[in-house]
Amino acid sequence: MKMIAPDAELRTNIEDFLIAEARMLDQRRFEEWASLFTEDGYYWAPSKPEQQDPWNEVSLFFDDREIMENRIARLRHPKIYAQLPASRAVRQISNIKIDDHEEGGLIQAHSTFFMFEHRPTLPHPVERIFAGHVTHCLLRSDGTFKIASKKVLIANCDAVHDPMFVYF
Repeated sequence: MKMIAPDAELRTNIEDFLIAEARMLDQRRFEEWASLFTEDGYYWAPSKPEQQDPWNEVSLFFDDREIMENRIARLRHPKIYAQLPASRAVRQISNIKIDDHEEGGLIQAHSTFFMFEHRPTLPHPVERIFAGHVTHCLLRSDGTFKIASKKVLIANCDAVHDPMFVYF
């Protein structure tokens, strides 16, 4: 395998892409966010730190495009009482590292994230913090990228959680 260091332009383009992706989620532009994935792309949040694959164990999230679209449709439904009023979230992406090589046209980007979620429920608002590591497998596409897979390993993935509605 030939090792190729990512150039500054590639790194900048990937950083911009990851930041734009986080902003879409912050702004609840879920349909636009889902369109960033390849047709066979998936989003995976393991339920254990050492979990090797999403197919043989329970995960916090394991959504292909069809499941994403169904989840997003539920989030948009006027009678999703668990999200009335809707959660507001802010995500911060940092420590972005691009692998020094491409495999099969895929570029792996690793990052850390922090997400603050606020649900303005009455009488007691709910606030939660999530943090962890993210691995994006990106495919170059028409001058930008498509997400072939996104794995989000939250630091407390094996803890007991209240229901999760929005993506990290």
